[in-house]
Amino acid sequence: MRRGESLSAAPPPFDDVPVKSLYVREIYDAPTADGWVLQITRYRPVPQAWAQPLLNEPLLLVPGWSQNRHAFSCGNFVKHLLFDGADVHILELRGHGLSSRELQIERAALAGRSPPRDLDWEWDLDSYLIDDLPAGVQAVKQRTGRARISLIGNSMGGILGYGYAAQHDDLLALATLGAPSELGRGFPALRLLAHLGPPVVGAVVDALFVAATQADHARHAAARTLRRVRLLASTADRLAAPGTAPERHRFRHIPMDSMLAKLARLATPKNLARLGRLQLLAQRMGSVVNPSRVAHEEIQWLLQRGGEKEPRRVIEEFARWIRDGRMSCLRNGFDYHEGFKHIDVPLAILYGDLDRLASRDSTASVARAAGSEYKLWRSVAENSHLELTMGADVRQCCEAIRELILYAKSAQALPSAVRMPVSQPALAGGAAL
Repeated sequence: MRRGESLSAAPPPFDDVPVKSLYVREIYDAPTADGWVLQITRYRPVPQAWAQPLLNEPLLLVPGWSQNRHAFSCGNFVKHLLFDGADVHILELRGHGLSSRELQIERAALAGRSPPRDLDWEWDLDSYLIDDLPAGVQAVKQRTGRARISLIGNSMGGILGYGYAAQHDDLLALATLGAPSELGRGFPALRLLAHLGPPVVGAVVDALFVAATQADHARHAAARTLRRVRLLASTADRLAAPGTAPERHRFRHIPMDSMLAKLARLATPKNLARLGRLQLLAQRMGSVVNPSRVAHEEIQWLLQRGGEKEPRRVIEEFARWIRDGRMSCLRNGFDYHEGFKHIDVPLAILYGDLDRLASRDSTASVARAAGSEYKLWRSVAENSHLELTMGADVRQCCEAIRELILYAKSAQALPSAVRMPVSQPALAGGAAL
């Protein structure tokens, strides 16, 4: 928009606006206190000819478990925020997306230092909360020159948002999407898995990895024996390449990237339609996606590009939270549930009414305990866990975020004595405070 031009009264139809006309993209570093270099992808808004109520308001988006930036960009979530003029920054947690292990090795070599100590899949949920999120918030503040920014967390990213808001005072607002505050509540299958997974499944997988290590040693030993007989050297080379050593196989991470990439080939319209007919069964088991509310192209994109390996220690910490009924950090003792009452920024908690992971029951404790003057606690009808950032109803979520931030901006300019507490009603089928 050129200086002096007036804003048009009404924006053009959303679908008629090319998303690439709304932003200029850049990628910058967010260094952590423990030696990681995280990457933030910024979609800097290009001012448009229509009114943009969030123009240049910095929003930090944090993806969920085993996700990268594509969790937000595979659908229209980022486009809706940009349409309103928001300055969108997507943080990728350590080991995810552009914040890869390979980047750490490369940067460490250039700087002449050792890579981070936990590089070999040794980090956990505490690392995300204590190191990664503060680094991301600080980097966005420095990049934009703002003292306060808004945070939007999806799933695990929203849980981390609860923890951050309870301990820091530099957020303007917090919005969470599908983020439970009592993990496993109302979800018996997940609770059963948390009790059986580490002691049973983990032990079995460890035994298989030990067997694989022993088999690898046996293979290399057999190859060495065969090489003593010159005529059998080629056979030995096929058994184990010359100069190679046996590997120690360890169960360090869940290969969600390769698992989801395989699922992507099955995400055809026909198969998704079949899954839709089984939606009642999916709801009983704990629905992850409602195919009727999302395009198959978006699901395929997310499965192909949006999955990341996740450390075993993260899974085990989630399981501990469920077993103990307490979400807490091992490193510093921070208790999420105790911290909820210290959340006082304007808050929006959005969840799908088909989602068993982040349901009305499993989000209720933070919604009721938070001391925020503005609290929005809403379900989105016919949505499960994934659609809130990529489905047909993503506009509702972005509109709720817009109203949250507009309130936060207006409240920031008012003395606390004249602010009025606001509890927003739910969407159809939701829950009101």
